[in-house]
Amino acid sequence: MDDVEFQYLTGQARPGFPALFEEFERRSADAVRDGACELDLRYGAAKRCTFDFFDAGPAARGVLIYLHAGYWQRRDKAGFRFIAPALVRRGLHVAMVNYPLCPTVSLAALTETVRAAVPAVLGRVDAALPLVTAGHSAGGHLAMEMALTDWTARGLPMATVAGVIALSGLYDLAPLVQTSLNENLRLDAASAADASPLYRAAPDGPPLLLAAGADETPAMREQSRRMHEVWLAMGNPSVLHLEPGADHFSLLQRLVAPRSALGRQVDLLLDRALD
Repeated sequence: MDDVEFQYLTGQARPGFPALFEEFERRSADAVRDGACELDLRYGAAKRCTFDFFDAGPAARGVLIYLHAGYWQRRDKAGFRFIAPALVRRGLHVAMVNYPLCPTVSLAALTETVRAAVPAVLGRVDAALPLVTAGHSAGGHLAMEMALTDWTARGLPMATVAGVIALSGLYDLAPLVQTSLNENLRLDAASAADASPLYRAAPDGPPLLLAAGADETPAMREQSRRMHEVWLAMGNPSVLHLEPGADHFSLLQRLVAPRSALGRQVDLLLDRALD
C-alpha cells in the first residue's frame, strides 16, 4: 500500500463510473418527481449551505442526515437524491446536505459548517425522533464527525447521534497528505490528525455500520477496518461489512437495492439505533 495515489485515487477509478453517474442522475430526478420533498432549503448564508428534505410522514421513526462523496472538494447532493426513497421507506425523514468545498474553505471550517446543518434539519421534525448520520467516502468521514460532536456543549442536548452508517469512509486522513488531493485540502501532519475521527474515538459512542466495497483498494478497506476495531476497543458497538462485488460507487447501488447484503446490515443498524 505504499503507492497512496493509487490506493486513494487511481486505483479506485473504474471505467464504468461515467455511465454509473448518469444512472444516478436519472434515478435522482425520478426521486424528486415521485417523492414528497423540498429542495435547497437553507441552513446558512453560504451558497452551498442547503439541504433537501424528504418527508417520511407522521409515522416516521427517525431522521437521517446524508452527506455526499467527493473528497470534500467536489460533487453535489443533487446527484445522490436517488438514495433517499429507500431510506424513506424504512420510516426515516431524510435530509441530503450540501456543504462548502475545499479549498474555498478549510476542512475544519467545512466540518463546522456541516454541524450547523444539524439544528436546521432537526427543526423540521418531531424533537423526540432519533438522529442517524450517514455518508459516503468524504461523507462517511463527516457522518463520523457528527457522531463525535459534543452537542450538549452546543445547546442541543437532544441531538446526540443514535447511529452512524458510514460507507467507504475516511477516518485517518494522514495518508492523504501525500496525494494530489492535498492540493485542495492543504493538510499538514497536525491538521490531518486533528481531522481524523480514528484518533478521537471515545466510550459511550453510538452503534456504527462501517461498510466498503470488497473490490475497493486495500487502503480504503483498511480505513473501515481500523475505525471498526478502534470503536470496538472503546466498548462501542460496530459492524464491519464488505459488500461482495462492489467498488467505491457501485456500493451505493447495493445500498438501495432490495434484499442486498448491505441493505440487510442497514436494517439491523436502524433497528438497533432507533429502538
